[in-house]
Amino acid sequence: MTDFIRTGRLFRVVGFNPSHRQLFLQSEATLIDRTTTHIEVHVGNVRLMLLQPYFHNGLHIRHASPDEFAVLAERHGLEPDEAIYTWMLAPDGDSFVVSSPPDWREAEYALMGDRESLYAGPWPPDFPTDSGNLF
Repeated sequence: MTDFIRTGRLFRVVGFNPSHRQLFLQSEATLIDRTTTHIEVHVGNVRLMLLQPYFHNGLHIRHASPDEFAVLAERHGLEPDEAIYTWMLAPDGDSFVVSSPPDWREAEYALMGDRESLYAGPWPPDFPTDSGNLF
């Protein structure tokens, strides 16, 4: 399994759909962080989450370490079999989600045109994109 690492970017929570248990995070291209791509992260089947509304220094999505999971399990009543579904979202360990594996999409912002989301509309789009998931 490969981690999802995008450092030096501002990510923000842009939505949570409780009826579908879906979380969406987004990083837009900005002059401040000198980025040109638009990135969206989708997290489905969310059972539990504790997260910041903004990630000022980027995202590093990875499985919780055994020590991290032990702390989270004690605090939140997680069962041992939920370890494989527990994802840390930031290097400092302050944000996590218990869910199915997150997936992501990234494209050059200038190519998106009027499209507001990489998760809306047909996939793949008619412009170059990168995507993946964490299994």
